Amino acid sequence: MGSFSIWHWMVVLLVIMVLFGGGGKISSVMGDFAKGIKSFKKNMAEDSDASMEASAEKPTGNIAGPGAQASSGTKQTTAANHS
Repeated sequence: MGSFSIWHWMVVLLVIMVLFGGGGKISSVMGDFAKGIKSFKKNMAEDSDASMEASAEKPTGNIAGPGAQASSGTKQTTAANHS
């Protein structure tokens, strides 16, 4: 009888927000949230995006693999340990 569930606290928090925050702030936040969702859906529906095409291009030049770097590093450490 002494403890409240999470739903009781949610209702109390909602009442406090409406009383002190005002109804206009809550509706504007929800409107901004809806605009964000619409923008997200619109961008997901587009077939091609210039920013994604630029990042999908392959880089030029050769990149050494991790095996080449690790073998030279172990030679240096083993030579230092034998001295």
